Formats: sequence, structure tokens, C-alpha cells
Amino acid sequence: MIESRLSIEIKIHCPFKSSMTSRPASPPPEKMKFQLNLRQRGISDQAVLRAMEDVPREAFVPAVERYFAYRDTALGIECGQTISQPFVVAYMTEQLQVRSHHRVLEIGTGSGYQAAVLSKLCREVLSLERFRKLADSARQRLANLGFDNVEVILGDGFDIPDTLGAFDRIIVTAAMEDIPQPLLDRLVPGGVAMAPVGPHNSTQVLVRIKRVNDTFERSELVAVRFVPALPGLAREL
Repeated sequence: MIESRLSIEIKIHCPFKSSMTSRPASPPPEKMKFQLNLRQRGISDQAVLRAMEDVPREAFVPAVERYFAYRDTALGIECGQTISQPFVVAYMTEQLQVRSHHRVLEIGTGSGYQAAVLSKLCREVLSLERFRKLADSARQRLANLGFDNVEVILGDGFDIPDTLGAFDRIIVTAAMEDIPQPLLDRLVPGGVAMAPVGPHNSTQVLVRIKRVNDTFERSELVAVRFVPALPGLAREL
């Protein structure tokens, strides 16, 4: 177990409805504070820092929240979900140790922000989302912004189709009470998975699992709070 005093909280906000507008220019001071905060909180991987700088976070949040896009806080999106605070996105991405040849599976597309950051670092991102509304809007948003190596699929993160194959990295962006073994079995040898694990509506632990042949090495990293990961597809959204 990796011990840490760092505690991260993902706050749930009320969902907002919005339509995409043209990307506004972010005030330079906000972008500077954004990058400085990541470095001060321990993010040191230069590739991750560049990816965080290159992805326009303001394009992935509702219009009413764009003033806060570069603040280190979670923001509400549609369907009662959230876009994670920037530090959490950077931390999880750094811990995954993504490389340019990797194929990455993401469970929980949301607005598409985490997938966009990952796309800057790897060969391909396949992202599953259980809410049709979120999947459709994220797919369009990512295409409009030129993230061509991301594929968004409407699907159940607890029931991955066999046709999707195996992955070098797996990231789950919602809280699971435990990581299903069939999901871990999708890792190639040497592959890494990361997910917040613990009870819903309470504090979870960010867990990193590495596959070593047919065994799985588990490390517990930091305390977090995420919205719950639920099985199946959303019936109405």
C-alpha cells in the first residue's frame, strides 16, 4: 500500500443544460495559475502538464460554468454528473503512466475532458458512457475539437463487449464498490488500471492495479470522492 496524506474531494454540483458555443480565449493569468497549481501539488510529468495545457477545459464545461473552468474544482455537467477537478485529472493521468503506443479504455466519458487529455498521450482512447445524451454530446465535442483518436461508445462499463479487445491502460472515472475481475482481465500483461473504489456517496480510495502475467498487484493511493458508477444504460437519458 502506498500511504499518502493527500485527500481529494470531488464535489457534486447540480447539473446544468447548455449548448456548445465558440471557444473563448482564456485569460492568461487563469491559465498560468492553472499550471502553477498542478506543479505545486506535485504533478511533475512534463507530457501530462503539456496535455493539461493543450486541452481547452472551457470547452468541456457548461457555458454558465466557464468562468470557473481553470479553477481547481469539480463542475456540474448534464445528467447529474461532474467534470473532475483539474488536479484529479492530472494525478490519475500521471499515475497511469500512459505511453504513445498505448490503447486506453475509459469507463465514464462525461463531457469528454479526461479522454481528451489522454488522447494527447496515447495511440487510441475508447470511452464508454451509459448516458446517451452525454455520449452523443461528448462525441460531437471531441470531433469538433479535432481529437480524432478518441472513440465514444454508448455502453455499460460493467459489461464490456468481447469485440473491444484488450487494453494497455484502463481508467474508471466513477466510484466502484470493487473493480470487476472481468474488467481487469481486459488488461494486457504489464497493463495498468485505475479506479476510485469504495462505498457510493462516501469517501473512496483511488486504487492502481498492475497486471503481472496472471496476477494483479494492487496499490492504494489517495482518498477521493466520485459520483457512483452504475451498471446498465440510463433508461431516459
